[in-house]
Amino acid sequence: MQATTAPRILPPVLLAAVLLALALSGLQPHDRVTWLMETCWVIVGLPVLVATRKRFPLSPLLCCLLAAHALVLIVGGHYTYAEVPAGHWLQDALDLSRNPYDRFGHLMQGFVPAILVRELLVRTSPLRGSAWLAPLTVCACLAFSAFFEMIEWWAALAGGSAADAFLATQGDQWDTQWDMACALLGAILSLLLLSRLHDRGLARLGTGEARTA
Repeated sequence: MQATTAPRILPPVLLAAVLLALALSGLQPHDRVTWLMETCWVIVGLPVLVATRKRFPLSPLLCCLLAAHALVLIVGGHYTYAEVPAGHWLQDALDLSRNPYDRFGHLMQGFVPAILVRELLVRTSPLRGSAWLAPLTVCACLAFSAFFEMIEWWAALAGGSAADAFLATQGDQWDTQWDMACALLGAILSLLLLSRLHDRGLARLGTGEARTA
């Protein structure tokens, strides 16, 4: 496959994979309301990405990360985060006190949006090459994580015990703080590990490279 062809094929392939996973996850989920609340980001986000694909095509790296994050949300929505089988296996293997899939989900909540925010800032703001790019990206991810925790708080107020599956606190009184810490760690790791790769992808899009993370 030619290098120029691969970026064109990648988004439709990823879109098809996410749509298939979303459809399968909707078949007899553990809790229908929880499934809808967890996957609403995917259900809303996909049409937006499709509608803006020509005017604002995303880098291949970001496309892959968004698809991976969508799959994490879809799996968590189908089983609920506290009941994901892979998390139970890891819990037993490492003798953990809780299913760690929720922690992984919040790590991804920082890891993936970091590249999304970075791409938006590099391509639409004067921050390309600025030393402020990385700190502001991390701050934006942490702000989103805090906003998501407020959504969980509102869900708890509205749903009471019925919102337990969505909250996935698993009895941890510090769950909110852990969730935001995981998102913060994910954002920092993402910038440290992927910034150079992201720059190369942006350069191939013709947007130019950010000279710093």
